[in-house]
Amino acid sequence: KMTQQMRDLQLAQARKPPGPSSPNAAKRLYRNLSGKFRVNYTSFDEGSLVGRGEKEKLRKSYLFQSNAALFEAVELQDLDRVQELLKQYSPEELDLNTPNSEGLLPLDIAIMTNNAPIARALLQAGAKESPHFVSLESRSLHLSTLVREAEQRVNELTAQVVNEAPNADCSEKEKQLKAWEWRFRLYKRMKAGFEHARVPDAPSNVHLSVASSSSVQVTFWEPLSVNSAVVTKYKVEWSCSPTFSPPVGEAVIDKLKNLHFTIQGLVSGTAYYVRVSAYNMKGWSPPQASVPPFAIPSNWREYDGRAPRRRGQAEALDHLLGQVKTVHQHCVCHEPCKNQPQSRKHSVSKSLKHLFHPGSKFLKTLKRGLYLTAIFYKDDNILVTHEDQIPVVEIDDTYSCLLMQDFLWFTKVSCMWDEILWLRQCVTVSQSSCSCILQTRFKMLLAISQMQGLLGIQDLGQVFFEPVKDRQGNILIVTLKEVKTNQTFESVRWVPICKLQTSRKSVSSPEEPTALDTLLISIQDKLTYHQRSSHALSPGLYLGYLKLCSAVDQIRVLVPEQLPNILCHVKIRSNPNISREEWEWLQKMASVEEPVPAEPEADTSQNPLFQELQVAIRELMTLVNIPLQEAKDFRLYSQEVLDFGDKVSFLLLLPPSDDVCTAPGQNNPYTPRSGFLTLPLQIFELGEER
Repeated sequence: KMTQQMRDLQLAQARKPPGPSSPNAAKRLYRNLSGKFRVNYTSFDEGSLVGRGEKEKLRKSYLFQSNAALFEAVELQDLDRVQELLKQYSPEELDLNTPNSEGLLPLDIAIMTNNAPIARALLQAGAKESPHFVSLESRSLHLSTLVREAEQRVNELTAQVVNEAPNADCSEKEKQLKAWEWRFRLYKRMKAGFEHARVPDAPSNVHLSVASSSSVQVTFWEPLSVNSAVVTKYKVEWSCSPTFSPPVGEAVIDKLKNLHFTIQGLVSGTAYYVRVSAYNMKGWSPPQASVPPFAIPSNWREYDGRAPRRRGQAEALDHLLGQVKTVHQHCVCHEPCKNQPQSRKHSVSKSLKHLFHPGSKFLKTLKRGLYLTAIFYKDDNILVTHEDQIPVVEIDDTYSCLLMQDFLWFTKVSCMWDEILWLRQCVTVSQSSCSCILQTRFKMLLAISQMQGLLGIQDLGQVFFEPVKDRQGNILIVTLKEVKTNQTFESVRWVPICKLQTSRKSVSSPEEPTALDTLLISIQDKLTYHQRSSHALSPGLYLGYLKLCSAVDQIRVLVPEQLPNILCHVKIRSNPNISREEWEWLQKMASVEEPVPAEPEADTSQNPLFQELQVAIRELMTLVNIPLQEAKDFRLYSQEVLDFGDKVSFLLLLPPSDDVCTAPGQNNPYTPRSGFLTLPLQIFELGEER
């Protein structure tokens, strides 16, 4: 069968242009061809193609050529070209795991020529070994056949070249001979690579940890030895017995992007032993037991049977809101809305009229009052009115001192942008006799509705954590939203931020800029804050630092500028779960009522969590610029682990109780000087929820 395949290949080559006469010639050929392969076939004139069948035929030819280019790159050991092709095409487009006419895959060639960098690049892309090699004997026989038939073909062509007189056919035969000589050397190198390879050493640094009350996670590294063939897969085994008799289960890992595996569906409270083996083309390595040798699935909540803090809270709030809406459906404030069809018609006509005057409701200047501005941005562009102004609407022209409680109320309303009309109807129940505060909040709702109507969008984004003020008595509440799609808005257009900043003509002096000028000057900082506040932490267990400071009307919390929606923190480890045994140890540490130790003691030095905490505490103190000796009285919050979903959890490090929250005028020794900011506690809570 192999002989027939080689003959078919020879006949096919006889009909094609001359093949490569040497590795260098082959390299030049496939580079030139691959340059042509990159032509976008959809750019051809559609009129020149005869229906879909012709386009499909062209597409298949295009993908076949990219597959051939990949084989050429692997055979010529051109790592740069292999990486370029893997980046340019998907595994399906490259037919990455479809054997060629010799029964080989790109990964087979890479590992048998012992080209570890190319083999790893292929494995990262999802490459597999040929399914034809079911045993060592079958692989050896296949390679011997390839070498023998290539050698036979070289001998035949050599005889033809020697015996024939010089002519065009002879020149063609010489080119074929050089190509086959090169292929013969390749097959011999592959055969030698296979024969000299040995089974891999066991994986290194096999670590076992508790992932949840029903799962454990094992992480590992490649074998330390580099003298054997490339490892192409790993096997994880687990059992309730240290002898692994009987085994409970096993899993083969052939996706090697991340060397870890989570064993799920385990019984809580049962000890499981785990070991890992590595595989290459010569077979499996000896198994390597994990450290520690076993783990017991559990969670810190099992220590006292505590339920998750937030279980059912979202559903309960939705149910409560639904009940409130039901009560207000029959409220008198809704009756005028039902009995005024003519007024509604007039309102619609009025709104249509405003389409012909798109800038009539947006303000260009401020006149000592409270205002709302919405900043929508996309890449380096910002949304402005037709008069090149940031969209601004008036809330109250008699309100010159924004109370913090009103501002915090507004930030809560930002979680209900779609419910503004309903909120307005509820507030109007006693508007005639309501307090000044309620009137201000009703005007806030009116301004929100006006902004939503003028822009044609409900979601105005996230409220910036503090309003922009000037000495003339103007106050700007700022909302920020990033637009990632080609969304259309009414009465506005996009302009580059730099153009807006340079083209605006300020009417104020540099010493006393207006709130709008201040907003434009600092707009990039606000956009950066908004982008950073939407970043999420990678899965893991973190150590957070809780530091508060109080003022007359608010409490503020210390956060890093790079991630303002999270407390100051460092990562302890990638596994977010705290096991029951680890939590018991933390409780014992807390009951001693001593400071966090700086040096390990004999009975705790072997505890992995203790060692991880020591490293994390040192990193955190360095981050917040607090000398380690000043942190001797700090303590770990031992009441609970703060869980943020299933993938992120926090342990809290607290200053001494008298210094957790600093009062106005009090010396604050535990606050860093730069790289951090303080947010109102309610703003921080809303940001964390987002």
